[in-house]
Amino acid sequence: MALQGPEELLEDPEDLDEDASISPAEEMTLTAGPGAEDEPQEAAVLLPWDRFSAWLHCICVVGFDLELGQAVEVIYPHHSKLSEKEKTSICYLSFPDSNSGCLGDTQFCFRFRQGSNRKSSLGCFLENADRDAPPCLKREQGHYYGYVYFRQVRDKTLKRGYFQKSLVLISKLPYVTFFHSLLKILAPEYFEKQEPCLEAACNDIDRWPTPHPGRVLTLPIMGVVIKVRIPTCYDKPGTSQLVQSSQSDSSVSMVLPTIHEVDLFRCFYPVFFHIQMLWELVLLGEALVVMAPSPAESSDTVLALVSCISPLRYSSDFRPYFTIHDSEFKEYTTRTQAPPSVILGVTNPFFAKTLQHWPHIIRIGDMKQAGEMAKQMKVKKLKNLKTLDSKPGVYTAYKPYLNKDEEIIKQLQKGVNQKRPSAAQNAILRRYFLELTQSFIIPLERYVASLMPLQKSISPWKSPPQLRPFIQQDFMKTLEKAGPQLTSRTKGDWIGLYRHFLKSPNFDGWFRSRRREMMQKLEALHLEALCEEDLQQRIEKHTEVEAVDLVLKLKEKLTQAEKEQLPVRPGTVSKLRSHIDAVILALPEDLQGILHKPDTP
Repeated sequence: MALQGPEELLEDPEDLDEDASISPAEEMTLTAGPGAEDEPQEAAVLLPWDRFSAWLHCICVVGFDLELGQAVEVIYPHHSKLSEKEKTSICYLSFPDSNSGCLGDTQFCFRFRQGSNRKSSLGCFLENADRDAPPCLKREQGHYYGYVYFRQVRDKTLKRGYFQKSLVLISKLPYVTFFHSLLKILAPEYFEKQEPCLEAACNDIDRWPTPHPGRVLTLPIMGVVIKVRIPTCYDKPGTSQLVQSSQSDSSVSMVLPTIHEVDLFRCFYPVFFHIQMLWELVLLGEALVVMAPSPAESSDTVLALVSCISPLRYSSDFRPYFTIHDSEFKEYTTRTQAPPSVILGVTNPFFAKTLQHWPHIIRIGDMKQAGEMAKQMKVKKLKNLKTLDSKPGVYTAYKPYLNKDEEIIKQLQKGVNQKRPSAAQNAILRRYFLELTQSFIIPLERYVASLMPLQKSISPWKSPPQLRPFIQQDFMKTLEKAGPQLTSRTKGDWIGLYRHFLKSPNFDGWFRSRRREMMQKLEALHLEALCEEDLQQRIEKHTEVEAVDLVLKLKEKLTQAEKEQLPVRPGTVSKLRSHIDAVILALPEDLQGILHKPDTP
């Protein structure tokens, strides 16, 4: 929005030099997520069940009915709303396929489309939390996660001879490790004490603080106290998020080192000779299907694949556990068009035939055998995959752009031979993926930063200048001197990999996010420039009507800045508001009454 007097025309931003631009990586610094000091302010505006809604949409109990099949028996809190389509999805996804043979207790997760938009009274808090969250931990917009604790035990008193029931947490948060840990506390209590236990659990959760990034939280539930830290986008990638326990934590029963990370090495162990190729396939948003013996192994592997390109957010669809009853089954298995950009985790043997036309298939064996030495497996041809009983491996005709990194394979193999702890193997693999992704993304970050206009081109009385466009050819030219070879030992066709990536959904998602951040930074700089202006002196040059018009535009700009939570210097908004108030006080009383109306909803 241009702010100007009537005698001035909106000027185009000046032609910009190629150097001295504002680097988003350096300049786009926000204060870290608020801590416990925000709790009193939060408590003043939160309604009953708002705190619960910040963590979960609802808790479901799914049982098996001889006549109806799977059915949602209970939803807590009772006022929670699910469409019939959503209930159907939850029913089918909450039980393992019959061929999985999951006796005892099994935990896994699934992801499904949200049926309709639902507004929350917590909107502003959720937006604020999302702003400070790492890309991979932002709240889902169009999907829900389902975290499942399934129990199947023999029971001769039942007609089927088995007791089968699932306790399911429905949430928009991808905190897989946290919610699985929570279920280990809730589910056994529920199976013993039934519904009163769920009511008590919901009341406990509704007393939790909201999950704002940067906070260390102590969360009491069913007599147990969990301590966690919610990561932020300001955390150094690859650093441990372990919450250190202290003597004052005598009441804490459980300290979680991470809320979302899965054990990468355990998940990739059956195919770890191909980890670099799998990283490329995920980076490029290729259609992938994981065939596994159980929902637990299926969902863990899909989540491991999605997280292997962190801190880059995987922007396509992914389904940790997918069944033939899924509402997207026809959409994702049709042969009339190329497979979509999606990662599916399946256990039903039927998919071995239905998805035979998919270009990349990963067959995972039983992960419980991960202590044994894996045999060297070559990439297999797709025609060799006929049933779900095929040997573990990667079935694809894909030729990787990058040369295989033998060092990481040797390092992991050595760890297996020396019986290195799984946590150490996981840390080695996670660091490898992080360094590979960072080496790939740094040249893109550097080039996009150069698209930012010069700070000197920002004038308070002109519209903020526009970002320069992303030109693929110009970006490619930068790779010769400032490409991934500066930070990665991996050789190969990096140029080809970038060309392919620039056409992928992951690039589109990443660039949209970076562009939005930079545009907000430009708006913030424009606001700061206005803040330094002498508004009183400027108003004196204009008529009352023109002064009112200017004040209204400034108030509108302030409202927008607060709504979008622009990354301005502390005190900028309050300082500009006081300038505006001073201008209003200099106007006649009848105009003051009009202009002092609230400018925020």
